[in-house]
Amino acid sequence: MTTDPKFTIGIEEEYHLVDRATRDLASEPPQAMMEQCQERLQGQVMPEFLKSQIEVATGVCATPAEARADLARLRRTVAEVAGTHGLAPVAASTHPFARWDVQKPTQRERYTQLARDLQGVGRRLVICGMHVHVGIADDDLRIDLMNQVGYFLPHLLALTTSSPFWRGEDTGLKSYRISVFQELPRTGLPEQFASYGEYLRHIRVLVDAGLIDDATKLWWDVRMSARFPTLEMRITDICTRLDDAIAVAALYQCLIRMLYRLRRNNQRWRLYARMLVNENRWRTQRYGMDEGLVDFGKGRIVAFADLVEEIIALVAEDAETIGCQTEVAHARTIIARGTSADHQRRIYNEALGKGVERAEALKLVVDWLIAETVTGL
Repeated sequence: MTTDPKFTIGIEEEYHLVDRATRDLASEPPQAMMEQCQERLQGQVMPEFLKSQIEVATGVCATPAEARADLARLRRTVAEVAGTHGLAPVAASTHPFARWDVQKPTQRERYTQLARDLQGVGRRLVICGMHVHVGIADDDLRIDLMNQVGYFLPHLLALTTSSPFWRGEDTGLKSYRISVFQELPRTGLPEQFASYGEYLRHIRVLVDAGLIDDATKLWWDVRMSARFPTLEMRITDICTRLDDAIAVAALYQCLIRMLYRLRRNNQRWRLYARMLVNENRWRTQRYGMDEGLVDFGKGRIVAFADLVEEIIALVAEDAETIGCQTEVAHARTIIARGTSADHQRRIYNEALGKGVERAEALKLVVDWLIAETVTGL
């Protein structure tokens, strides 16, 4: 008898480090700060590509509630240590006004190589994201579920948007991070593979040609993790509010289990061409939740709230089994009050309406981000 996967969950978050006085990015944070974080968090915190960033990772968790407790501890600890150095972590995918051209890469071999390879594209990577891992040991099962879950990735992105500003300008997009990130090679929706063996053959072509060292340099929206037996979702912005992050992670975990459940019953989710799913990907990048997404089964645009209700119904059995009905239902709260991008834009526009100068209005946005990053911990 085949044993069902455990569908364990793990979450990685990347934060900007800002100077509390200037609200700008800390392009040269003290080395002591990172050392103190590492001492307290024992392998769950690490430098990121730029010195002005820091990354944390939960342990392997059985439920979103367990992941929430761990992630709250990680956010709280980074905030406490950073605060002793006059800094603060910000959970947003772009900084409202920072300049990318004055940021400095972290001096580690991997990052130095990336900086050399990517050049100007790499120097613009002043962006942060959230990655969610779901544990699946069987490689062919992971490939099959990777093929199917791509349909739902734009929906998850829409619930997380936190990057409307870039270099002091309102971009008009809810997730400008996507625009920056997709300048890199090997990004976007993943290819579809008939088997794990076919996937490995394609990776081998790139490795043998000297184009990449290994599969860690595939930066798709969802990918087979090269380090863990997990399916890693990477499309989302980082959520400023912790409970929003956990809701999205729970939805992803439940979607993976739902797709497995269909497969177990000799069913599967219909595979749609990348060109179609990319239309929804663009709509969420541009509009977030505001203008709806295409239901390709119905062949028309459907209100985002209605689509989320359908997803909640689809994964109801899975949420009950995992024990995360409350976390999944929190998606309705996100829809009702908006994402971080909505709040950032509202704060900025309200300040301008009161006669506040643009530079000061942007600092007010940073102040909100600093406070909300540690709210509810």
